[in-house]
Amino acid sequence: MTRVAQCCCGACSITVEGEPVLNAICNCTSCRKRTGSAFGWSAYFPDDRVVAKSGETRVYAKEGAAGYNRYFCARCGTTLYWKSFGFLPDHTGIAGGCFVDDPLPAPSLSAQDKDRCAWITLPDACLRT
Repeated sequence: MTRVAQCCCGACSITVEGEPVLNAICNCTSCRKRTGSAFGWSAYFPDDRVVAKSGETRVYAKEGAAGYNRYFCARCGTTLYWKSFGFLPDHTGIAGGCFVDDPLPAPSLSAQDKDRCAWITLPDACLRT
């Protein structure tokens, strides 16, 4: 299966093959600020499953062991994908809500669950860390 994730204006995209090795929401402050929402939705694919990237992106870099490079559309500002230095370093994280034709299934993990907004409910089968 090939999936395409795209920014809001359609100028940037990333194409991946196969299923994500991790499909999760994260409730940490950084992910909430990245999305401007109650959590971030992330799908991680091995780097060798990224088959194409298009469009002009800019990068926001955070240094350090828990750092990352976040790639966002130069035109509309959508954060589309990122590379983490410490967490799954050989994988590319992609914003779950940006997949266009083949949406992802429900996330199977809620990271930083202790910081989850009390009004957000999750399926019983969702692992919480």
